[in-house]
Amino acid sequence: MPIALLIRNEDAKPKDYSHIADRFRPSHADFTYHAKYGLRDYRGGGRSSARETAARVAAGAVAKMVLKKHGVKITAWVSRVGDVVLEKAWQDLDFSQIEATPVRCPDLSVAEQMEALIREVRKEGDTIGGIVGCVIENCPVGLGEPVFDRLHADLGKAMLSINACKGFEYGSGFAGVSMRGSQHNDAFFNFKDKILTRTNHSGGIQGGISNGMAIDFRVAFKPVATIVSSQESVNEAGESVQVVGRGRHDPCVLPRAVPIVEAMAALVIVDHLLRNNTVHVQNLTQ
Repeated sequence: MPIALLIRNEDAKPKDYSHIADRFRPSHADFTYHAKYGLRDYRGGGRSSARETAARVAAGAVAKMVLKKHGVKITAWVSRVGDVVLEKAWQDLDFSQIEATPVRCPDLSVAEQMEALIREVRKEGDTIGGIVGCVIENCPVGLGEPVFDRLHADLGKAMLSINACKGFEYGSGFAGVSMRGSQHNDAFFNFKDKILTRTNHSGGIQGGISNGMAIDFRVAFKPVATIVSSQESVNEAGESVQVVGRGRHDPCVLPRAVPIVEAMAALVIVDHLLRNNTVHVQNLTQ
């Protein structure tokens, strides 16, 4: 049976955007949408607005219900805001603390530093970016298809489709380029008739297919494009104008991105479970 989801926006304030009705906001999708389609929704609710991710989170909640039946657990958290970095490995984090602070960082001391930085940036009328970490635990072996549907490729596409996302890496990521093969290789061993690896630089995926180890990845988000300071731009007529952000805008998108990252990861894993015949379609409605 198909599942229908309806989310009503009862707090829309389109008048807050009337001042940029014909102006292109720097680093927004205003210009590209106008150039491609000849129209754009400047009122804050268009296809390039992060408001559209509400539907993803709702669908992700359903996907998580399916994954829970199969023991798969997905957890995301804020691991960096600007230069404030959570240095601990995910295995050393207390995930029960993620929702203990508004910034959704599981280390309370680091979370306080992140919050202070966000408040400082907001007071300056500016914005700041950071990184969301995520781990998929108990993922079964064998998810992922060659050549263009590799599991990490689908996860990367899902994450890069999120508004303000600028980067994706899994396992050792870019840090792996400074390692030797002898350091980077994950040695296999047999533990109680289960094949595991002693390290996990591969990030739980080898050859585009899950190997049963935890899939850990990081997602980078840029500073929010809308700032309250005046910025140089042009309008639809190509005339020079100034743009100043008004209305409701976050100084940092990271805390809101955490459930979106989890939802997109859940949707990708469920999709591959279905493709791998690990989950039957009828199970989705049970």
